[in-house]
Amino acid sequence: MTSTSDRARQLNDTCAGPVDMELFLHYSLIPSLCIILVLSFLQRREHCRQRDDTSYLLGDHFGIIIPLDFVGTFSNRWSYGIAFGATANKVMFLFSEGYQPLQVPQWAQAFVLLVGGIEVGLSHFPFFACLSSEFQLVSSILGFSYSLIWFAVTILHITQCPHGRLLGRFETIMFYWPSLLCLSFLLGRFLHMFVKSLRVRLGWELQTEEKPFLEIHQAKHVKQLLRKPPLQEEKKSWFQTRIYEWDPCFQFPSRMIGTVVLAFICLYLFIVIEFCVFVYVREKLDVLEGEMESYIASVNQTGTLAPVILQVKELMNVSKGVWLVTILPASLTCVSYLFHVLACYRKHMKRLWAGNKHFLPLKFHNPSSSGSVVAIARYSGWQIAYILWGYLIIHVVQSLLGLVIMYSLVLPVIHSQGLEMLHRLGIGILTVAIVLGLVIVQVWIASSFFLQPKMTTADKQKPLALNNRKAFHNFNYFLFFYNVLLGLGACLSRLLISCILGTWLIARIDRTIMQHGYEGADMGFGAWVGMLYVDHCHSNPVLVSFCHILIAGHRERKLQQAIRGGCLSQSAGARISARSRTRWLLLQTLVNNPRLVELRKSKPGHGSQEFTQILLTCSES
Repeated sequence: MTSTSDRARQLNDTCAGPVDMELFLHYSLIPSLCIILVLSFLQRREHCRQRDDTSYLLGDHFGIIIPLDFVGTFSNRWSYGIAFGATANKVMFLFSEGYQPLQVPQWAQAFVLLVGGIEVGLSHFPFFACLSSEFQLVSSILGFSYSLIWFAVTILHITQCPHGRLLGRFETIMFYWPSLLCLSFLLGRFLHMFVKSLRVRLGWELQTEEKPFLEIHQAKHVKQLLRKPPLQEEKKSWFQTRIYEWDPCFQFPSRMIGTVVLAFICLYLFIVIEFCVFVYVREKLDVLEGEMESYIASVNQTGTLAPVILQVKELMNVSKGVWLVTILPASLTCVSYLFHVLACYRKHMKRLWAGNKHFLPLKFHNPSSSGSVVAIARYSGWQIAYILWGYLIIHVVQSLLGLVIMYSLVLPVIHSQGLEMLHRLGIGILTVAIVLGLVIVQVWIASSFFLQPKMTTADKQKPLALNNRKAFHNFNYFLFFYNVLLGLGACLSRLLISCILGTWLIARIDRTIMQHGYEGADMGFGAWVGMLYVDHCHSNPVLVSFCHILIAGHRERKLQQAIRGGCLSQSAGARISARSRTRWLLLQTLVNNPRLVELRKSKPGHGSQEFTQILLTCSES
């Protein structure tokens, strides 16, 4: 009698779904391009040049539309993040290099993947363009329709083939439920945009203001800088001190929110794919294990290879169990890294705003401008790739550590060899303790006998001045030969610690794992630093506030000039030339600023001297 999963696999083997998601990806470019053309037609071009060709027929239509501002977007952040999450399945499809529409040589695979990335981006472009478009009534209708198409096709694909060959029942649902959840959110978002824009169009609701140049949290940050620091800091809770403290004067840009959301979903899909591969390998190992048992039974456990086969069988069982158990700690490690990346981004940005660059290596204090611009385009994709590869590497390392623990501690107890295991463990711990003790004794002897006493009682340690030099030279000579052997162990421990830390921190793109002086070889860390500098230069609250003051002052001066010009034209009644208006404004300026009269150049024959005397007389009176 077959199991439920076996029946599900048999049903899915005969399943021939009418929807091919890869083929639908190609066909989705047609409505995507149509939506892009409609939004581009509605978008006005700010600077239109007169040309002699037929392009003047387009007028100021067909402006360039952007999916989102990757530098200064702080509104609608979670909508953009969910839109990024809707692309997770296609991103994983590209990550697994499953995009092979053409048979090309191996050296041309990079171009095929580039075309695949452009196609995936173009197919999901309407999600972002409709969210960021100024014409919300039209964009909400187009975005809702396009999201509904993707939602319906995904539902149809799941209902036709819900089961899989590896995980059995509901395998397809496990892969596609994050995309369905994101598409459902986008449907609700576009529906909310449509209702809101319709109410504005009907006059039932006021039009929302344009996107402010200075965000609220940036203004709060500048106000906080201008205030005096409190004499006594507020007491923080354990959660604020050890885990995270919310800052109302800081917001993460949409790029960071989208990167983290997409990284979470891609990490989940990667774990599911890895588990599918594990199930497949486990089935093959079970078949191999059955053949081994049949061989042992045939030789009646007296064959030459019987002990080896038993050890291999035990290794396979232990490896399967360890690999399955370490999925949880490896995934939790990468999830904690994603949250830690956000915390490090806020910490590093605040340090850069304060002018502190000491946390960066010296060669990253002045990165190239072109490299930083490319870095902000690379960062999001590289962060996701680092998390996925980091999870796999961390999982492998944790599995190896699990095997070491199993063979050194657990299996000896199972095989009734616990006393021998404790004996070997005690000898090993004693050996390490003696080595470390000798190292500590050397430090104690050097501090007690070979250093001069403290200058004052307030000094924390003795000065670096030798005492008892003859005894010191003998001490140094006799320990020279022992330290050669001790250095061998220190070298191996250095290699082991470097390997463990390097593999453990491979997913951390916010810090380099290279040695001092070789940080430039870490391309991921270079992308992180370049991204920080671009955000620092374009979203620094102090700089944005200064530009906001300049823009507001310029607008106020233009408004005052327009009001003065309007009052002047109304009082004159007749048509006034630009030259007369300019002279009138000049007269107002000279009357309000009499000192400027003496600095003006006089032109003979124009009565400027008499005019100057009249102004000076009026100003004195």
